[in-house]
Amino acid sequence: MKKKTILITGASGDVGTHLRRELARKYRIRASDLRPMRKVAGETFVQADISNMAHALRITKGVDAIVHLGGYSVEGPWEGILNANIVGCYNVFEAARRNGVKRIVFPTSNHAVGFYKRSTTIDHRVYPKPDGRYGVSKVFGEALGSLYADKYGMAFLMIRIGNVNPEPIDRRRLSIWVSPRDIAQLVTIGIEHPDIRFEIVYGISGNTRAWYDNSNAIRLGYMPKDNSEAYAPAVLSRKEPKGDPVAERHQGGVFCAVEEVPNPALLPKKRRPAR
Repeated sequence: MKKKTILITGASGDVGTHLRRELARKYRIRASDLRPMRKVAGETFVQADISNMAHALRITKGVDAIVHLGGYSVEGPWEGILNANIVGCYNVFEAARRNGVKRIVFPTSNHAVGFYKRSTTIDHRVYPKPDGRYGVSKVFGEALGSLYADKYGMAFLMIRIGNVNPEPIDRRRLSIWVSPRDIAQLVTIGIEHPDIRFEIVYGISGNTRAWYDNSNAIRLGYMPKDNSEAYAPAVLSRKEPKGDPVAERHQGGVFCAVEEVPNPALLPKKRRPAR
């Protein structure tokens, strides 16, 4: 059987890098990003600026599905978020529609619901409570996907990602962590599940300390292989600095309390902040 061709936008970022590695055996990967990047075996690279519709049309032509990671990945200035996450998201979804691409996986974010308190367990049906301009842009993407599903018959899996890392790095991430292989499993469900029209799930592993009821992902066949609890003793043994009280009360953490978070795309890999 011929492998499906999957476009991954924002492919050079941390999440994109994990997914390219995890999905390389299953799919033909067309990787795209604003800047040149190192290819891995079996994938093609197309440089593009998704805030430009002509670029979006070019990269989405001839693919079977899209994993749309491209955009501004943290809280920051409105102009950057507007161009990358709102104009860029519209361009990718609309270009997909024009090119006949029927399936999109949109890794949205826990920051679309970041102002829920940590004492609350939420599911996919809660009203959005974004914790900043970045979170607002992810709510926009979810709403746009809903429109394109209902109006144009496209299929969307919205994954509210917590934090993708080989292991959780602090106490907050014990609740929202997702391993690379578990996020790849969710993305595969988004690409392959025959009955998806528009669904929202949480991008977390099977964490004992989760703030999210991820039963909708389980209903779609998700069987997480990892649990942050395996790392809890080491994480809890580390002394963490006392944070802002607003950040400490809410699921979105520091995003709830600051106007800007350093953009990981502009930092060396070793210094990239977790989300």
